[in-house]
Amino acid sequence: METIFGLDYPTLWFLIVGGLFSGYAILDGFDFGAGAWHLFFNKEESRRIALNAVGPVWDGNEVWLVIGGGALFAGFPEMYATLFSSMYVPFMLFLVFIIFRAVSIEFRSKEEMKWWRKSWDIAYSISSIMLPFLLGVVLGNVLQGLPLDKDFHYVGGPFFEFLNPYSLMVGVTTLALMMTHGAIYLLLKTEGRLYAKLTILLRSGIIFFIISFTLTTLYTLIYIPHLSDEFKNNPALFIVPVLMFLSIANLPRLAHKKKYGQAFIFSSITISLLLILVAIELYPTLLLSTLDPANSLTVYNAASSEKSLGIMLTITAIGGPLVLVYMFFVYRTFRGKVKLDETSY
Repeated sequence: METIFGLDYPTLWFLIVGGLFSGYAILDGFDFGAGAWHLFFNKEESRRIALNAVGPVWDGNEVWLVIGGGALFAGFPEMYATLFSSMYVPFMLFLVFIIFRAVSIEFRSKEEMKWWRKSWDIAYSISSIMLPFLLGVVLGNVLQGLPLDKDFHYVGGPFFEFLNPYSLMVGVTTLALMMTHGAIYLLLKTEGRLYAKLTILLRSGIIFFIISFTLTTLYTLIYIPHLSDEFKNNPALFIVPVLMFLSIANLPRLAHKKKYGQAFIFSSITISLLLILVAIELYPTLLLSTLDPANSLTVYNAASSEKSLGIMLTITAIGGPLVLVYMFFVYRTFRGKVKLDETSY
């Protein structure tokens, strides 16, 4: 099997897919978080400012989801098929909410009527809450495993079996993290009374996240013991959770000092480290079978052919830097505080 930097092609593609979803979680994460707080803003001007803070970038951020999903399908088609068929309901709900969120942003300011704008505000906020929650639910199910038979087919029971206690806890924790991330982003883009209100909301968001994260971590250690096996076998890997806890602990300190630029960096680092932790807990497994570990999907039995992976790695090496340059250009162009004008939402 061919290797690059000592890594075989399936492992390298596993890291690429993880990196793409990490980028999506960080970038669209603050969009979700900003929208989740939307109904907490009572004034029309505040809601418009919050919308225009994400207005120039939200649709570009969603491109990372498209690329990540495409990379998962191209690199691990068996995993893609099994995951999307077993988690059909949450993924369909995710699709519905992501459509409603986009429509809400675009339609809200098309009419002046209060009922019109309030209706789209509710749709926007609910969608922004449900999207990270559903992603967390899917992640929770992936972490604890799914009932897969020897043909990698999902043989689960009730229609809403995916709404189990652990997946709900991961969903709430994901929502709390995105709300914290989004509040920090809005603080970088606002000023005046809205800025003052967001400082209070951020403290609430951090408390919400720390409590939910602590409970989920304790539940994981007690009831999902296989997720800590890799750390027991390789103590050097404990550096990752240590760095993650330090990053989380740094958020309230930076928020208290009103260093929101640094806080945004550390909330992004926290998201990245959490996903790195997930990758370590799972690798080389992609989907664990709760019926029989032999039925599990791994980076090797779910991967495309080596030739296909080699071609896609070449394309990624060319296209990846172009995407990063584009993102840098967009964020640099729209940097600074939000100012409303006749072209604003």
